Order: sequence, then C-alpha cells, then structure tokens
Amino acid sequence: MPIESEKVTFPGAQGDQLAARLDRPAGAVRACAVLAHCFTCSKESAAASRISRTLARLGIAVLRFDFTGLGGSDGEFENTNFTSNVDDLLCAARFVRERHGGPQILVGHSLGGTAVLAAAGRIPEVRAVATVNAPSDPSALVQLLGESAAEIARTGFARVSIGGRQFNIRRQLLDDSLEHETRRTVATLRRPLLIFHAPDDPIVSVEHARRIYQAAQHPKSFVALDGAGHLLTRPADGEYVGQVLAVWASRYVLTQVEPEAPLADPGEVVVAETGAGKYHQTVAVGHHRLQADEPVDVGGDDRGPSPYGLLLAGLGACTSMTLRMYAAHKGLALPPLEVRLRHSKVAADQCPDCETQQGKVDVIEREITVRGELTDAQRERLLQIADRCPVHRTLHSEVVVRTRLRE
Repeated sequence: MPIESEKVTFPGAQGDQLAARLDRPAGAVRACAVLAHCFTCSKESAAASRISRTLARLGIAVLRFDFTGLGGSDGEFENTNFTSNVDDLLCAARFVRERHGGPQILVGHSLGGTAVLAAAGRIPEVRAVATVNAPSDPSALVQLLGESAAEIARTGFARVSIGGRQFNIRRQLLDDSLEHETRRTVATLRRPLLIFHAPDDPIVSVEHARRIYQAAQHPKSFVALDGAGHLLTRPADGEYVGQVLAVWASRYVLTQVEPEAPLADPGEVVVAETGAGKYHQTVAVGHHRLQADEPVDVGGDDRGPSPYGLLLAGLGACTSMTLRMYAAHKGLALPPLEVRLRHSKVAADQCPDCETQQGKVDVIEREITVRGELTDAQRERLLQIADRCPVHRTLHSEVVVRTRLRE
C-alpha cells in the first residue's frame, strides 16, 4: 500500500517543541501507533524509519518522534532522563489522541522499548505493546556507559561518546534510571506484549528479554531476531519487525476501516452495534454511512462522534444550510459560514435565561462566524433566522418518540 509521510511537531514534557514524523497509509487506517527510538538515536534511525514505514504500508499509522534534545527536537539532552522520556511519550500519545483518537500500539527500540513499557499503563487507548532489543530496566544505562558511569557518579558530569557522537550526561540521568523498576511495571501491564530481541545483541544481552518475558503476564510472545545486532541496520531486519508486529497486533487492535452498515430505506436511519468495541456503532442514513462511539474516558474507543456530537452536528449543519438559503433568497454576498457548538449540563440556578428552576439544564452554545460587509441590522436578522432552522425548532418544540421492540 502507498504511504504518506508528514513532518509534525508537538510540545514535549519540558515545554520544548518535539520533532516528529507521521507515516500513514494512503488508504484506510487500521490502527495508530507511537514508536520510541533507542537511547541517543533519532526518529530517522534505520530501525525506527523502516519499522514505521513497513507498518504504514500495512495500514497502521505511526508517529515516530525525537525525544527532547535529540534529532530535530528542541531542548537540552543533558537535562533529560528516563522519566522525562516517558513523559515525552505521553505527550506523543496526546498528540495522536487529538489527531486520530489515540494510539492502540506502542513500540520501542532499546531504551525506547523500556520507556513504552513504563508508559503503556498510562495511555488508555493502548491495546498492544512491542519492544525491540529493550533493557529490562533503565539502570542498564550504567553498564552501557561503562567507565564513564564511574566518572559521572564521582564528578556529576561527563562528556561521553556514544555511536560516534558526543553527549553531555549528568548524574541525574543515572540517579533517575536507578529509581525505576520496569519488571514490576511489566507484571501489571495487562496488555498483550511482543518482545523482539537479537540473541547476539552486543549492547543489550538477550538475558534482558528473558527477564521481561518472565515478568509479563499472558498474552506474551517472543521473536528472535537472529543476526540483527542491536541497531537493526540491515533493511530486512526492520521490515521483518514491522511485518511480524502488524500481523501480531491485528489480533488485539480494533480496525478503523469503516464496517459494513445495514441498509436503510430513504428517509430512514439505522443504527447497529458492530461488536468491534464496547459502544461502537455503524450508522446508515439512507445510502450514507457514519460511525458513532463514546470517548475513551467513558469506556469507548473514540472511533466516531458521540451521540451528543451527532446531535450538535445536525443542529450545526441545519443552521448553516438555513442561513445559506436565506442569504441566497435575499441576495446577500455571504462568504462561507462556520458554526461551532458545545453541549453542557449546568445547574438550573446557574442559568439565568432558563425556565427550569431545579436540577440540571442542557445548554447548547452556538457560535456562528459570519464574514463580509453586513449592516448591524443584517447581522441581527441572521441571528433570528438561525433560531428558525428546522432542527433548532424541533429541539424547542414538543417531541414524541414512539418505541417498540421487533424481532
């Protein structure tokens, strides 16, 4: 499948702008993932880019990003630590949530894998987690830094060469890594876990994979990356991880491809459960197809508008259409309209223009953006016409809903 790749940015945990790349299929998106790169690497590393692009070709959109102070991201690397990396991951998940409803898959390479294990339980949308050559605890940094670790412990600072590049590392990074017990977190992960590890990894031994596997609850799986080394520099290795991960994850993540909806007669709306999620519905409006769901914070998967979202959409569309009809009738040169709506429930005694005196009142805030050179009288008239839109009038009139059961 062809893919599209977009450069994006989002604020990180320390307020710096983090550079990211969103790889996604040109067609339907089956699921969304966040990918965390290895220690001192970047989103453009061989492993990160090939795994991400392979997943995108298989229908999974992937956000890969640079941690604070690395790659194209702002900030100072020497001021970061394992905790800040986990917090950056949570910011990445928030970005995906705002754009695509949240990541169902987390995948991390090396220390990025340890970070996704720590972050997964704090991201409610996550349904599957995968690690690649990940340490069983961030304290493995002490071994990774070798003799430099002793200098950092003694003086509080050292300039270290990693992968041919120089990095300033402070003692706070080592101190922070020692405070995390990843295996205890893994034991309560409650997400399907796939562990990739190269048996010949010279940086993070396969013993780390064994510890993670033993700590995890089922379902859990292990895949040996024979001959791949730590960084997965061969194209075939990164592509293999992406292919296996996509097939494995398909057992756990919810597809976002629009399901087949029941047929509806003209003028009829048919809503049916899909069985793909706790509240997910497919909606047929004549020959049109929609989806409906509840937000994640109330137990849904956010794969479509909520019922109130659909209600507001109907009122907003009716408002805009009614004003357009009026403008055409009056010959008004009215640029494209925009209607914004919000729904809330407020205490009746906090609503000065409500007739109800007790309990809660449903309040819909409607804001109409009207551009163009109009007189005050014309603008006032448009407000009056908005209140005459058929859906608005239905909401203010007596409504009878007759319900019956059918087999």
